[in-house]
Amino acid sequence: MKTDQTAWIVAPITEDIVRGAAELEQTARGVKPHRLPAWALAQYANAQLGAMESQGAGVRLVFRTRATEIQLAVFPTRRHYAGVPARPPGLYDLLVDGQLAMQCSADGGDTITIDLATGEASAQAGSTATLTFPALPDHDKHIEIWLPYGEVTELVSLRASAPIEPVVADARPVWLHHGSSISHGSNADSPTSTWPAIAALRSDTDLINLGLAGNSLLDPFTARTMRDTRADLLSIKIGINLVNLDLMRLRAFTPAVHGFLDTIREGHPTTPLLVVSPLYCATHENTPGPGAFDMEALAAGKISFRATGEPADVRHGKLTLTTIRTELQSIVRQRAVSDPHLHYLDGLDLYGIDDHAALPMPDGLHPDGHAHRLIGERFTTLVFGGDGVFAAAARRANSAA
Repeated sequence: MKTDQTAWIVAPITEDIVRGAAELEQTARGVKPHRLPAWALAQYANAQLGAMESQGAGVRLVFRTRATEIQLAVFPTRRHYAGVPARPPGLYDLLVDGQLAMQCSADGGDTITIDLATGEASAQAGSTATLTFPALPDHDKHIEIWLPYGEVTELVSLRASAPIEPVVADARPVWLHHGSSISHGSNADSPTSTWPAIAALRSDTDLINLGLAGNSLLDPFTARTMRDTRADLLSIKIGINLVNLDLMRLRAFTPAVHGFLDTIREGHPTTPLLVVSPLYCATHENTPGPGAFDMEALAAGKISFRATGEPADVRHGKLTLTTIRTELQSIVRQRAVSDPHLHYLDGLDLYGIDDHAALPMPDGLHPDGHAHRLIGERFTTLVFGGDGVFAAAARRANSAA
């Protein structure tokens, strides 16, 4: 039976129902969520950073409703690479009372095509798309619509067959996480299948995902954003981007980590803070950056990466993942003497050399969907489970609420 849409409710898209975003920008089409605030972007007006922070990793609409049908109009912007088969449009995951109930993707929108050989970009204009979520259970329920992690999504309108109400009392602890493209979600199956989303859903925490593909670089504005964001649990995953951009040497790295942690602690002096070192990545374990696209693979229509540095340059201070793990562990051990709420997790415990043999990274840098699930499940067990460093704090936050 077709739903009578004449009596449908149009709900405003405001901060009351958008989770995981630092700010909402009003555009000509609707509302664009941003995961970094405007003042931070003004400090480094870079197109790649702007594209990554405005992709919807961890961003979702959260509300309660009796509606049996919901429609969400969106305008996506996607990035494709010339000569490489286009990835399918990103998925939107709809959860009902915490359970995945429906997935769909949006046609239309703008497409930006990038030539990796020259760096040139061209744009193809598109139109607004409307997603329909039908046949929902006819009772009051908690709805979450997770946006695609790898697309910019402008939220044009939200309408439903019954009123939509914000969730005013969410007792879950807020977990704020910062990391690289792997935390952002690269190559995961869907927005709730990225490893941070898996860990958040399994541990019943309210995720703010500040994973920024290519931009986990110890930027001071990212540390200040974390400092100023309310959170019950904090984690940072540092390493791979610093190596594959060949951004700094060991002399700069160690003070930069200290400075990043100092800034976060200005706003969160006793909040549990977990430093996570890099996952296993054969490309950069012992070979410094910079990283580069493998042009032979690209000519064959496949994206793959390689390291262009020389292992011998480590003695001159160039960074590798092995070097970074050793240094991060040392930094945390030193600081933990006076900061008992600071903790370290070896990324190899989440994805190590044996996991690489069983579930290799298809492009040499990013885990696939199976590996994302493995990492998310292990993080849940090691960090949120039993005596994990977030377990007690999460229980305290729940009891206080």
